[in-house]
Amino acid sequence: MEMVTMIGYAASLCSVASFVPQALKIARSQETAAISTRMYLLTVTGFALWTLFGLLRNELPIILANAACFCLSTFILGVKMHARAKRRQ
Repeated sequence: MEMVTMIGYAASLCSVASFVPQALKIARSQETAAISTRMYLLTVTGFALWTLFGLLRNELPIILANAACFCLSTFILGVKMHARAKRRQ
């Protein structure tokens, strides 16, 4: 495996690993008050675009990392939006 590809996979692993603790904490506690909805909307959009970019470029490390981060950040945003809707009712 090329050194550049190995760096890409290492970066992917770091990116995904950075979201997992937050997603697990939110899954357990359902506490999202300290999370910015706007920031997560932007984050989800960014990961969707990075995933599309990776697909268009056929770059597996970019696809894997950003698709995984997209799923994790979408989960976090979904819990946040659900909590917001419950508070408004």
